[in-house]
Amino acid sequence: MKKDKILVIGACGQIGVELTLALRKMYGDAGVLASDLREEHDLLKGTGPYVSLDVMNKEMLHVLVIRHNITQIYLLAAILSATGEKNPLLAWHINMQSLLNVLDIAKEENLDKIYWPSSIAVFGPNSPLQDTPQHTIIEPTTIYGISKFAGERWCEYYNNRYGVDVRSLRYPGLISYKSAPGGGTTDYAIEIFHEAKENQHYTSFLAENTYLPMMYMPDAIRATIELMEADASKISVRSAYNLSAMSFSPKEIAAEIKQHMPAFTISYEPDYRQQIADGWPDSMDDSLARTDWGWKPEYDLVKMTEDMMKNI
Repeated sequence: MKKDKILVIGACGQIGVELTLALRKMYGDAGVLASDLREEHDLLKGTGPYVSLDVMNKEMLHVLVIRHNITQIYLLAAILSATGEKNPLLAWHINMQSLLNVLDIAKEENLDKIYWPSSIAVFGPNSPLQDTPQHTIIEPTTIYGISKFAGERWCEYYNNRYGVDVRSLRYPGLISYKSAPGGGTTDYAIEIFHEAKENQHYTSFLAENTYLPMMYMPDAIRATIELMEADASKISVRSAYNLSAMSFSPKEIAAEIKQHMPAFTISYEPDYRQQIADGWPDSMDDSLARTDWGWKPEYDLVKMTEDMMKNI
């Protein structure tokens, strides 16, 4: 087992639960300290140490890092796109200040590595929608996207100015059966499976031909760990790497579900999240991640649907 001591902030969220469990397999149960404001997630109970932590309390965070000899931090706490639009100032405050607290402590304590997730939400309607490049026009229109873009700049700044080894991925929509979605615009791609199993019908809040980049959670977890385990010399992007696996529409995922459940039906009632989705890419160019540290997805729509239907 490696001797690093990892702190996962936001460990009870959609990504946090599965990432914490994967890291504990690598670093040992005691080597990964899980933390969140919420009560400990059922899947984490009994798997390793857990503390209640408010990342906005910088002093408390700093004391925790020193007391537990933390060498790496994964900061996953955030207010996501759809939720953020309901209270933009709160979303900005939490998403920004949490990152600045972690980056500043990493600088002061000379921590080995920091992970902070970005998102396809950094892109806007003026970005190329097809195969969106790594470097392109970035004019986000949601507070979530604005905060993620600003966060990317801070990450790069702390790397350039202070040598903080911070790494990031622009996650597409993430799909998982193990933990609940967190209030994002791509949540329909998780809800649709639960509704299919329970009611054999789903009412989509996005229009039928709305294409968005998506990824199955096992791929997202693997990509995160592969990025963090890569030698620093291979990391050419210190803002956030584009990351991609598949793109599909509500109509296409519904058709795939019907392969497993012929009685399943779908209807469409687009709401305020449609406007958010319309400003995001249809597909992503992640060639830099593939070149720099060997990223390659394992799951496509067919393989993911089969696994989701089996496990939900």
